Amino acid sequence: MKTHETLIKDLAPTKFTKLGVIWTSFLVIVVVIGAIAYVDQLIKGQVVTNMRDYALWGIYISNFVFFVATSFVGSVTVAILRLTNNNWRTPLVRIAEIITLAAITMAGITIMIDMARPDRLLNLFIHARIQSPITWDVIIIPTFLTVSLLLLYFPLLPDFAILKNHFKTDSPKMSKLYGMLSLNWTGSEKQKNIQTKSIKIVALLILPVGLILQTIDAWLFSTTYRIGWDSTNFAPYFISGAFVAGTGALITVIYVVRRVKKLENYITDFHFDKLGKLLSLACIIYLYFNINEYLIPFFTAKQAEMTHLDSLLFGHYAPLFWFVTIGGLIVPIIVLFFKKGRKPASMFAIGLIVVIASWWKRYVIVTPTLLHPFLPIQGVPESWREYSPSVHEWLITFATLAMCLLIITILVRYLPVIPIQR
Repeated sequence: MKTHETLIKDLAPTKFTKLGVIWTSFLVIVVVIGAIAYVDQLIKGQVVTNMRDYALWGIYISNFVFFVATSFVGSVTVAILRLTNNNWRTPLVRIAEIITLAAITMAGITIMIDMARPDRLLNLFIHARIQSPITWDVIIIPTFLTVSLLLLYFPLLPDFAILKNHFKTDSPKMSKLYGMLSLNWTGSEKQKNIQTKSIKIVALLILPVGLILQTIDAWLFSTTYRIGWDSTNFAPYFISGAFVAGTGALITVIYVVRRVKKLENYITDFHFDKLGKLLSLACIIYLYFNINEYLIPFFTAKQAEMTHLDSLLFGHYAPLFWFVTIGGLIVPIIVLFFKKGRKPASMFAIGLIVVIASWWKRYVIVTPTLLHPFLPIQGVPESWREYSPSVHEWLITFATLAMCLLIITILVRYLPVIPIQR
């Protein structure tokens, strides 16, 4: 049994290693390059992108949907584990909450990047239409961000008080910062009762908020009546896909944090085994919804829908479609069926593949449908018939992904990723 002093020493934040400095510097450089590309986009307009009348969303909205999906892991999953008092979840929940906060923050920023006139953002509030899913998206994202921040912050109060004393001698500035964040936490019974009730309320609140967020995100697509999106299946389809993306991201980040911070005694093979089973279940459910989404229309679809399905299954987007289906769903299910497949190293590989496939899955959902409008494409430039992201779009997208990782890196650096106070 480790002593409390040993726990503090093991779990207290430490300075970046040389590799950590290189990693952080790399992320900052990518973000700066993306920021320069975005400023150029603001100056010259969206002409620097390859988005046109048909591909009017492109890679930015694909990226937005990915961030929204990834944020799901630290909301519903963690809330359920907290409310059911599963003790095995203790070393994992804070990392999941950090991922959620980073992902939903970048989702909000990404949707503004997609706007050709971000100076008109206020119009979404001033001239909001209550029947529009976009209005509800504008409302639910800040709400989810706030609740996610509270779900991360409330359990940290005792740890901030511990870190205040831990850094008092070695780093007075850090001690003062943690002292301010601890909100005068003393560990009294009254404070503990208030904290416990607050965490429970926030955990209960984030369940419907998270589900509403995913549902509204799906409705933004399904209410357009477009071929490929006109489906009553879209909300559960998005929710099940979010479980896959979020769990894959959680496994990947946990493995890296475990290696870098040497937390093998706290995050064990047992935790990876549990996460492997959870990811396998998520993949099976999402595969079922994929079968419903594509197989039945394949037999019943009208001509326009068949054109869309052909482009996915056999045409231009077939390599991507089969990669995200086989590599992102079927292979993980098979590998995770075996106990050896649920070991940390193999789990990291599977988690990384799932995250990459999840990102491209959003691209497959968004782009092909936009290129198959109701009316035939005629009398337009040839370039409008196809879409591939421009250099500006790639640089800005990479910057948002890097920024998400940078937020996670900074929070992991300054927060105890595993609760010190048990």
